[in-house]
Amino acid sequence: MTSSSTDPAQDRTGAPAAPKASPREAAVEALMRLAAEQPWSDIEIGDIAREADLSLAELRELFPSKGAVLGGLARIIDRKVLEGDGTDLADEPTRERLFDVLMRRLDAMTPYKPALRRISYALRGDPFSVLALNGVMLNSHRYMLAAAGIDTEGPLGQLKLQGVVIAFARVTQVWLDDEDPALARTMARLDKEIRNGEKFMERAEDVRRLTAPLRAIGRSFLDRRSPPDRDEDRRDDPSMA
Repeated sequence: MTSSSTDPAQDRTGAPAAPKASPREAAVEALMRLAAEQPWSDIEIGDIAREADLSLAELRELFPSKGAVLGGLARIIDRKVLEGDGTDLADEPTRERLFDVLMRRLDAMTPYKPALRRISYALRGDPFSVLALNGVMLNSHRYMLAAAGIDTEGPLGQLKLQGVVIAFARVTQVWLDDEDPALARTMARLDKEIRNGEKFMERAEDVRRLTAPLRAIGRSFLDRRSPPDRDEDRRDDPSMA
Protein backbone atom coordinates (compact mmCIF):
# COMPACT_ATOMS: atom_id res chain seq x y z
CA MET A 1 0.00 0.00 0.00
CA THR A 2 1.45 3.30 -1.06
CA SER A 3 1.23 6.36 1.11
CA SER A 4 -0.39 9.50 -0.28
CA SER A 5 1.51 11.76 2.10
CA THR A 6 4.19 14.05 0.70
CA ASP A 7 7.59 14.87 2.03
CA PRO A 8 7.30 18.12 4.02
CA ALA A 9 10.51 19.25 2.32
CA GLN A 10 8.73 19.03 -1.06
CA ASP A 11 5.66 20.70 -2.52
CA ARG A 12 2.85 18.81 -4.29
CA THR A 13 4.79 18.71 -7.56
CA GLY A 14 7.72 17.00 -5.90
CA ALA A 15 9.93 20.07 -6.17
CA PRO A 16 11.81 21.21 -3.05
CA ALA A 17 9.65 23.53 -0.99
CA ALA A 18 10.86 27.05 -0.36
CA PRO A 19 12.48 27.40 3.07
CA LYS A 20 10.15 28.86 5.66
CA ALA A 21 10.91 32.44 6.57
CA SER A 22 12.15 33.17 10.05
CA PRO A 23 9.74 35.04 12.36
CA ARG A 24 11.83 38.20 11.87
CA GLU A 25 11.61 37.95 8.11
CA ALA A 26 7.91 37.08 8.31
CA ALA A 27 7.25 40.31 10.21
CA VAL A 28 9.16 42.38 7.65
CA GLU A 29 7.38 40.71 4.73
CA ALA A 30 4.03 41.25 6.45
CA LEU A 31 4.74 44.95 6.86
CA MET A 32 5.71 45.25 3.20
CA ARG A 33 2.48 43.58 2.08
CA LEU A 34 0.43 45.89 4.26
CA ALA A 35 2.33 48.99 3.19
CA ALA A 36 1.76 48.15 -0.49
CA GLU A 37 -1.99 48.21 0.06
CA GLN A 38 -2.75 50.91 2.65
CA PRO A 39 -1.40 54.19 4.02
CA TRP A 40 1.66 53.90 6.25
CA SER A 41 -0.04 55.82 9.06
CA ASP A 42 -2.94 53.33 9.14
CA ILE A 43 -0.74 50.30 9.84
CA GLU A 44 -0.71 49.28 13.49
CA ILE A 45 1.58 46.87 15.33
CA GLY A 46 -1.35 44.48 15.75
CA ASP A 47 -1.90 44.45 11.99
CA ILE A 48 1.71 43.39 11.42
CA ALA A 49 1.47 40.63 14.02
CA ARG A 50 -1.74 39.20 12.51
CA GLU A 51 -0.39 39.39 8.95
CA ALA A 52 2.82 37.63 10.02
CA ASP A 53 0.90 35.02 12.05
CA LEU A 54 2.72 36.10 15.21
CA SER A 55 1.44 36.98 18.64
CA LEU A 56 2.05 40.47 19.95
CA ALA A 57 4.44 38.98 22.48
CA GLU A 58 6.45 37.28 19.73
CA LEU A 59 6.57 40.45 17.64
CA ARG A 60 7.67 42.49 20.65
CA GLU A 61 10.61 40.14 21.16
CA LEU A 62 11.66 40.75 17.58
CA PHE A 63 11.03 44.48 17.08
CA PRO A 64 10.24 47.36 19.44
CA SER A 65 8.28 49.41 16.89
CA LYS A 66 6.85 49.61 13.40
CA GLY A 67 9.85 51.67 12.33
CA ALA A 68 12.17 48.94 13.59
CA VAL A 69 10.33 46.39 11.44
CA LEU A 70 10.92 48.68 8.46
CA GLY A 71 14.58 48.88 9.43
CA GLY A 72 14.65 45.08 9.39
CA LEU A 73 14.11 45.21 5.63
CA ALA A 74 17.61 46.66 5.29
CA ARG A 75 19.14 43.46 6.69
CA ILE A 76 17.22 41.32 4.21
CA ILE A 77 18.38 43.52 1.34
CA ASP A 78 21.95 43.56 2.67
CA ARG A 79 22.09 39.77 2.75
CA LYS A 80 20.76 39.42 -0.80
CA VAL A 81 23.37 41.83 -2.12
CA LEU A 82 26.26 40.42 -0.12
CA GLU A 83 25.43 36.85 -1.16
CA GLY A 84 25.84 37.88 -4.81
CA ASP A 85 29.03 37.11 -6.67
CA GLY A 86 30.92 40.24 -7.65
CA THR A 87 34.30 38.60 -8.29
CA ASP A 88 34.04 39.31 -12.04
CA LEU A 89 34.40 43.03 -11.24
CA ALA A 90 37.35 42.66 -8.88
CA ASP A 91 39.75 44.21 -11.41
CA GLU A 92 37.37 46.98 -12.50
CA PRO A 93 37.72 50.64 -11.40
CA THR A 94 36.19 51.60 -8.07
CA ARG A 95 33.39 53.48 -9.81
CA GLU A 96 32.29 50.38 -11.71
CA ARG A 97 32.37 48.18 -8.61
CA LEU A 98 30.26 50.63 -6.61
CA PHE A 99 27.82 51.06 -9.49
CA ASP A 100 27.35 47.29 -9.68
CA VAL A 101 26.81 46.87 -5.93
CA LEU A 102 24.24 49.68 -5.72
CA MET A 103 22.35 48.43 -8.79
CA ARG A 104 22.23 44.99 -7.20
CA ARG A 105 20.78 46.65 -4.12
CA LEU A 106 18.02 48.23 -6.20
CA ASP A 107 17.35 44.84 -7.84
CA ALA A 108 16.94 43.29 -4.38
CA MET A 109 14.54 46.10 -3.44
CA THR A 110 12.36 45.61 -6.53
CA PRO A 111 9.83 43.15 -4.98
CA TYR A 112 9.09 45.79 -2.35
CA LYS A 113 8.88 48.76 -4.71
CA PRO A 114 5.12 49.46 -4.35
CA ALA A 115 5.43 49.44 -0.55
CA LEU A 116 8.60 51.51 -0.54
CA ARG A 117 6.98 54.10 -2.82
CA ARG A 118 4.09 54.59 -0.39
CA ILE A 119 6.39 54.62 2.65
CA SER A 120 8.76 57.11 1.05
CA TYR A 121 5.97 59.58 0.39
CA ALA A 122 4.58 59.14 3.91
CA LEU A 123 7.92 59.73 5.66
CA ARG A 124 8.86 62.91 3.79
CA GLY A 125 7.20 64.98 6.50
CA ASP A 126 8.61 62.95 9.40
CA PRO A 127 12.19 64.11 10.13
CA PHE A 128 12.54 61.88 13.21
CA SER A 129 11.82 58.73 11.23
CA VAL A 130 14.16 59.87 8.45
CA LEU A 131 16.93 60.46 11.00
CA ALA A 132 16.42 56.99 12.50
CA LEU A 133 16.49 55.38 9.06
CA ASN A 134 19.68 57.27 8.25
CA GLY A 135 21.39 55.36 11.08
CA VAL A 136 20.14 52.07 9.63
CA MET A 137 21.39 53.05 6.18
CA LEU A 138 24.82 53.98 7.50
CA ASN A 139 25.22 50.43 8.79
CA SER A 140 23.95 48.93 5.52
CA HIS A 141 26.11 51.04 3.26
CA ARG A 142 29.21 50.32 5.30
CA TYR A 143 28.79 46.76 4.01
CA MET A 144 27.91 47.92 0.51
CA LEU A 145 31.15 49.89 0.31
CA ALA A 146 33.06 46.91 1.69
CA ALA A 147 31.51 44.74 -1.04
CA ALA A 148 32.80 47.26 -3.58
CA GLY A 149 36.26 47.15 -2.00
CA ILE A 150 36.04 50.70 -0.67
CA ASP A 151 37.54 51.57 2.72
CA THR A 152 35.35 53.41 5.23
CA GLU A 153 37.93 53.84 7.96
CA GLY A 154 40.39 56.69 8.36
CA PRO A 155 39.91 60.46 8.63
CA LEU A 156 37.41 60.69 5.75
CA GLY A 157 35.68 57.35 6.25
CA GLN A 158 32.56 58.68 7.95
CA LEU A 159 32.23 61.49 5.42
CA LYS A 160 32.49 58.98 2.59
CA LEU A 161 29.88 56.74 4.19
CA GLN A 162 27.34 59.50 4.84
CA GLY A 163 27.86 60.79 1.31
CA VAL A 164 26.98 57.40 -0.17
CA VAL A 165 23.83 57.19 1.99
CA ILE A 166 22.65 60.60 0.78
CA ALA A 167 23.53 59.83 -2.84
CA PHE A 168 21.71 56.49 -2.77
CA ALA A 169 18.63 58.13 -1.24
CA ARG A 170 18.54 60.52 -4.21
CA VAL A 171 18.92 57.63 -6.64
CA THR A 172 16.14 55.73 -4.87
CA GLN A 173 13.72 58.61 -5.34
CA VAL A 174 14.34 58.44 -9.09
CA TRP A 175 14.07 54.63 -9.06
CA LEU A 176 10.72 54.70 -7.28
CA ASP A 177 9.19 56.66 -10.19
CA ASP A 178 11.16 54.91 -12.95
CA GLU A 179 8.78 52.52 -14.74
CA ASP A 180 11.23 51.75 -17.57
CA PRO A 181 12.32 48.08 -17.29
CA ALA A 182 15.79 49.14 -18.42
CA LEU A 183 15.95 51.73 -15.58
CA ALA A 184 17.75 54.21 -17.86
CA ARG A 185 16.90 57.24 -15.70
CA THR A 186 17.93 55.44 -12.53
CA MET A 187 21.27 54.31 -13.93
CA ALA A 188 22.01 57.78 -15.29
CA ARG A 189 21.31 59.32 -11.89
CA LEU A 190 23.43 56.72 -10.11
CA ASP A 191 26.34 57.36 -12.47
CA LYS A 192 25.99 61.11 -11.88
CA GLU A 193 25.90 60.71 -8.09
CA ILE A 194 28.99 58.49 -8.07
CA ARG A 195 30.94 60.94 -10.22
CA ASN A 196 29.87 63.86 -8.03
CA GLY A 197 30.91 61.88 -4.98
CA GLU A 198 34.33 61.21 -6.46
CA LYS A 199 34.87 64.92 -7.08
CA PHE A 200 33.74 65.81 -3.56
CA MET A 201 36.05 63.25 -1.95
CA GLU A 202 38.98 64.48 -4.05
CA ARG A 203 38.38 68.02 -2.75
CA ALA A 204 38.00 66.74 0.81
CA GLU A 205 41.29 64.85 0.52
CA ASP A 206 42.99 67.98 -0.80
CA VAL A 207 41.68 69.98 2.17
CA ARG A 208 42.86 67.27 4.58
CA ARG A 209 46.36 67.33 3.10
CA LEU A 210 46.55 71.14 3.12
CA THR A 211 45.44 71.38 6.73
CA ALA A 212 47.69 68.56 7.97
CA PRO A 213 50.47 70.96 9.14
CA LEU A 214 47.94 73.08 11.05
CA ARG A 215 46.48 70.00 12.74
CA ALA A 216 50.00 68.87 13.70
CA ILE A 217 50.76 72.29 15.24
CA GLY A 218 47.48 72.18 17.15
CA ARG A 219 48.19 68.72 18.54
CA SER A 220 51.70 69.80 19.57
CA PHE A 221 50.29 72.87 21.34
CA LEU A 222 47.71 70.78 23.20
CA ASP A 223 50.36 68.24 24.20
CA ARG A 224 52.51 70.98 25.72
CA ARG A 225 49.56 72.38 27.68
CA SER A 226 48.39 69.01 29.00
CA PRO A 227 48.98 68.46 32.75
CA PRO A 228 52.02 66.34 33.69
CA ASP A 229 51.50 62.71 34.47
CA ARG A 230 50.74 62.24 38.17
CA ASP A 231 52.94 59.15 38.31
CA GLU A 232 55.86 61.27 37.11
CA ASP A 233 55.06 63.80 39.85
CA ARG A 234 55.28 61.06 42.46
CA ARG A 235 58.61 59.87 41.12
CA ASP A 236 60.03 63.41 41.15
CA ASP A 237 58.71 64.37 44.62
CA PRO A 238 59.94 62.07 47.45
CA SER A 239 57.23 63.39 49.77
CA MET A 240 54.58 61.84 47.48
CA ALA A 241 56.18 58.41 47.46
